[in-house]
Amino acid sequence: MPTQDLARDINAAARLTGTFVLRSGQTSSQYFDKYRFEADPKLLRRIASRMLDLLPPDTEVLAGLELGGVPIATAMSLESGLPVVFVRKEAKTYGTCRAVEGGEVRGRRTVIVEDVISTGGAVVDAGALLRESGADLIAVVCAIWRGEGAPSIAALPAVPVRPAFTAADLAG
Repeated sequence: MPTQDLARDINAAARLTGTFVLRSGQTSSQYFDKYRFEADPKLLRRIASRMLDLLPPDTEVLAGLELGGVPIATAMSLESGLPVVFVRKEAKTYGTCRAVEGGEVRGRRTVIVEDVISTGGAVVDAGALLRESGADLIAVVCAIWRGEGAPSIAALPAVPVRPAFTAADLAG
């Protein structure tokens, strides 16, 4: 059961207990420290491979969100050959002055790649930046869905969210 083995390994590497404030402002007694699984090349490769299985077949571009989605999207790109772009939280004020860096997304079927999603706030922000750049958003894939209920983002109702794992999958 490779998927169960991967869930066990992510849980062992990344689950922390204590009191944590999430990006959403919510407080949680557990936290998935994405950097602990993204910094381990063997674990990152396994996660990226699992997430590639979740891509719609017509995906043309992977869009890694700053900062945690970047290493996963890069690993997925290396494995699949799909081009990758990097989505900043906001446009930089120098050089290209762009929020979406890398290849072209205009008119291309683009999948957002994120590490851990609780409410989807960062995904909504990135989705707006990608759409402003002309991307056709077709899905969101994430390593871990830790949100309530079925994976979905209310502000992006037409964009399916496909997690490799939910918090329940990783319950130790």
